Amino acid sequence: MAQTESRLARMSRRAAITGAAMATMALAACGGGAKGAAEGDMAQGAAEGAKVTVVEYASVTCPHCAIWQENTYPAFKAKYVDTGKVRYIFRELPTPPVDAATAGFLVARCAGPDKYFDVVHQLMKTQQEMITTSPREWLLRTAQAAGLSEEQFNQCVTDKNAVAAMEKRVQAARAQGVTGTPAFYVNDTQVISPGGEGASLADLSAAIDAALAK
Repeated sequence: MAQTESRLARMSRRAAITGAAMATMALAACGGGAKGAAEGDMAQGAAEGAKVTVVEYASVTCPHCAIWQENTYPAFKAKYVDTGKVRYIFRELPTPPVDAATAGFLVARCAGPDKYFDVVHQLMKTQQEMITTSPREWLLRTAQAAGLSEEQFNQCVTDKNAVAAMEKRVQAARAQGVTGTPAFYVNDTQVISPGGEGASLADLSAAIDAALAK
């Protein structure tokens, strides 16, 4: 187990360097934009080219992201995603511990598109296990619940090509001015609610409904 954890640390070192500057940044993003599709986007709801696109930048190790997923996402999904009114895009932005967040996203992608959001939400829901057990146990347990063997898990989190692709997504987010998580954009306009726990459903609804009405 120690050897695998060491490999995980080595695998994510480059990603950690890319994301290290995020460690001291506020958890509410500021500035930037999110217009258009980006390589590696994971989406739900309406098809690409929809009238309204909502982009969320988040991390599976971000406590505020987890709170938003628990308290706001279900109602947002029911109102806008399940009804096909918006295209919801989730973009990965690993936050400290960056190695664990990076590995978590790799596991979600290895689980397959149909299980991606389930894995991401499960990791956010069980973040405390990362502290009470260990990052590897937390990640492996989630991977196995998604149908991956331990061998597949080890291969997944040490995939150099996947790590490189993650780095590109992080760089793209930073180039767009996104500096923290969670961050929300409705048709390239950032939506910010006081409190630091992500955009409220009321504020998102105001922006979405206005865009739908145009």
